[in-house]
Amino acid sequence: MIILFLSFFTLIFGIVYLQKRENLAMLEKGYNPREKVNRPAPYTNLKWGLLLMGAGIGLALSYFVTQYMLHDYENPALWFAFLAIGGGAGLIASYKVEKKELLDPQNQAERRAA
Repeated sequence: MIILFLSFFTLIFGIVYLQKRENLAMLEKGYNPREKVNRPAPYTNLKWGLLLMGAGIGLALSYFVTQYMLHDYENPALWFAFLAIGGGAGLIASYKVEKKELLDPQNQAERRAA
C-alpha cells in the first residue's frame, strides 16, 4: 500500500515538475505558455482520416485472408496484425503528405506571400 501511494505521489510530482520546466523553457524562448493550447494543428484531420482508413483496409484484408485463404476463423492475432499494419501505413502516408507540403519550395513561397 505504501508503494502504491509513493508511486502515485511520484507520478503527480513528475507531471507537475515537467510542466513547469516546459513553461519556463517556453518563456526563455519568448513564447507565452498559455497560448500553446490554441495553436492550430493543420493536418490533424488528414492524420486521423488516413489512420482510420488504413485500419479499415487492414481489417478488410484480414477478413478476406482468414475467410478465403486460410479458412481459419479463430485467429485474432492476424486481425490485430493487419489492423496495426494498416494503421501504420496510414500514418506513414500522412507523414509523407505533410512533409511534401511543408518542404515544397513552391508551397513555402505561397505561404510567405500570403
